[in-house]
Amino acid sequence: MNRVATIAIVSAFSSLALAGASRAESFGMNSPSGIEQTLRNFRGNDFNVEHFYNWRDAGSEAYGPRSAPPRSAQDVRQIQASIGANRMLTRKLANDGVNVRNVINAEKAADGSITFYID
Repeated sequence: MNRVATIAIVSAFSSLALAGASRAESFGMNSPSGIEQTLRNFRGNDFNVEHFYNWRDAGSEAYGPRSAPPRSAQDVRQIQASIGANRMLTRKLANDGVNVRNVINAEKAADGSITFYID
């Protein structure tokens, strides 16, 4: 009986450890380094472009949807550089009328699509 209980406990802890690892990875996909890597390697067509609304400064007179938290100036430059390094993505954005210099944020969704926020 003791052996069965030990195996059950070890199995439970193993499952929790694996679940925690996959969840932690999803939190990092929109970190500055995570989104930069995604943008450099992105080959899909599944993206959309939205205007950025600063949710921290949204007062009672603010209009429009609330969007992603703002990034630092250095993070914005790195996102733009990552997009610029991906010629295919740069071309696709240009075809949609988006200048890379106007992109101030990007977020990857769980389904693999990317939302670009422009100023």
